[in-house]
Amino acid sequence: MGNLFNKIPNGLSEELVEEIVLSQNVRIERILSFGHSSPETGWYDQEEDEWVTVLSGHGMIQFESGPVMTLKQGDYLTIKAREKHKVLATSPDEVTVWLAVFYPSNSIIKTP
Repeated sequence: MGNLFNKIPNGLSEELVEEIVLSQNVRIERILSFGHSSPETGWYDQEEDEWVTVLSGHGMIQFESGPVMTLKQGDYLTIKAREKHKVLATSPDEVTVWLAVFYPSNSIIKTP
């Protein structure tokens, strides 16, 4: 048993990524950000699909194709494999807690 809000440091010098579940087809990560963003150059370009939600704080994700999505507590989105993206900003005054689920791009997933 665990709790996604346990062991959250007061300040983070860099983003903290922790694997919670790792199987052959699925990886679930808790990501903690405190005013962090992606490096200015380069994009995340993943081989698997990603479903991500913000549990606390907020974050802004930019896609190479142009759109910028702001996610606040409870918001989620699916990022398709090879859809280049980066984190523009996260909450500067509190830790942003993300939950990310990575799965094969050929999986069938239904979200409300």
